[in-house]
This record gives sequence, structure tokens and C-alpha cells, in this order.
Amino acid sequence: MKVILSNELLYDIDPRGVATVTLNRVEKHNAFGSHLIHELSIALDYLANHSKVRCVVLRGNGKHFSSGADLNWMKAMAAQHHDANINDAELLAKLLNLLDHFPHPTLCYVHGSAYGGALGLICCCDIAIADDSAQFCLSEVKLGLVPATIGPYVCRAMGARQARRYMLTAELIDASTALDLQLIHQLTPAEKAEEAIEAVIEKLLHNSPAALNHCKELIHHCNNKIIDREVINYTSEMIANVRVSRQGQEGLSAFLEKRTPDWDNGGKLDD
Repeated sequence: MKVILSNELLYDIDPRGVATVTLNRVEKHNAFGSHLIHELSIALDYLANHSKVRCVVLRGNGKHFSSGADLNWMKAMAAQHHDANINDAELLAKLLNLLDHFPHPTLCYVHGSAYGGALGLICCCDIAIADDSAQFCLSEVKLGLVPATIGPYVCRAMGARQARRYMLTAELIDASTALDLQLIHQLTPAEKAEEAIEAVIEKLLHNSPAALNHCKELIHHCNNKIIDREVINYTSEMIANVRVSRQGQEGLSAFLEKRTPDWDNGGKLDD
């Protein structure tokens, strides 16, 4: 099912339940303003609740993944009063939170340039693959701005020590360095990008959809927490619930019976 949400954003859901969301402001190098942020939020909210969706691939059309915030949008907002800027900034903050907490696996493919706010989108995705010639930059301070809304996600990905350097210098980050900084998980030559993306998708589709959802919840819950009684109780309760769930029962039975579980045949059990 191919859908044009607007001229700025496209999405498609294939028969396997793989949704592809494509930034499509090619003439602006996929820079985003309030309209694209709004459209992307609508698309993610729709896909999060779509019964057939198994995972989402985020990518950009044209030469670049995204040049970050649209400068005309930034200029217009600079002329607005403080409350208007708060409301506007919250649009991006809510989008990032929506992507970060998306219930199904998310995969981002980066090519060309990824600047400023684009790094927020990348760091909110579960898996990031980049063209080995891609370039990254936390460029905000060059414009007298700050990577504020994306900051928590970028710092989580690369760590505060590395963020101190790259947020303050606004220097270019090549693809190899981005891999070392954990901004991305994998590099691929451009001509092998589709093959690399498909390999990850195939791995995801072999796994229980419900278990993947629970894994994401587990990671969010346990991130940076002390392993105390609350965490122990939470994890014990989770595995107990999953073991007796429909997909938990199906997965264990399929393994013991040496057969393929239902979800691996294109089906999706309710759980």
C-alpha cells in the first residue's frame, strides 16, 4: 500500500508489514519545518497503531538524508515571541519522543548529509545504517543555536564526553567516526545499501512481534537505572507474562517441535 501523505512525506506498507517512511523535500535537502514535523508525527502515530506493521524504515529521497532544520523556519520563529517558540519547539520534542517510543522496530538509512536535528531522528531509531560516504554534523552552534530538543537522544547515543566535543566544535563527522561514536550501527557502500537494509529487515521478521515490542519496553525501563528491587520485580513480571502469552507459547512450541512459528510465515498473532 503506497501512500502520499503530502508532497513532503511518503510512506508505504509492503505485504510483509514493513513500512517505509520517506522524507521528500528534495529541493530543500529534506530540511524539516513545522509542516514536515507535523506530517511525520501523524504518520508515526498511524503506523504505531496499524495492525499489520512489523517494522519501520526511515529514509530520505534525493542526495541527502536531511540537512536538519529549515533555516527559513528558524528565521521565522526567531521573530516570534517566547511562548510561540515554546509551542513550536515542543512539536519536534514530541516527534522525537514518538519515534523513540515507537512500539515496533525502527531502522534508519542515512546517505549524503545528516545535519542538526537529523541526528535526533537517527538517534531515536533502534537501528541505524549509513552509506560509508555519509557526513554528520551537530551544526547548531554555528548559527548561534543549541541542539536542545535532540540533545538527550544524541547524548544517550554517543555519550556526554563525545557530545562535549562535537556539539561544541560543530565539526563534520565522517561515516567511520559516526560508527565509532555509536551514532550508527553499520556502514555500507551505497550500491549495497538496499541489500544491507533488507538483511536487517529479514532478521526482524523472523522474531516474535510481541517479543520485539516487549524488548523495547524493557530497554526503556532499564536504561540508566540501578538494578534494585523495583527493576528485579519488573523484569521478573515481564518474563512471567511473556512465557504464558500466546506468542511466547507459540515460539517455545515451534522451537521444541522444530517448526517455523506462525509469525515467521507472514502471520501475526494477537498478543
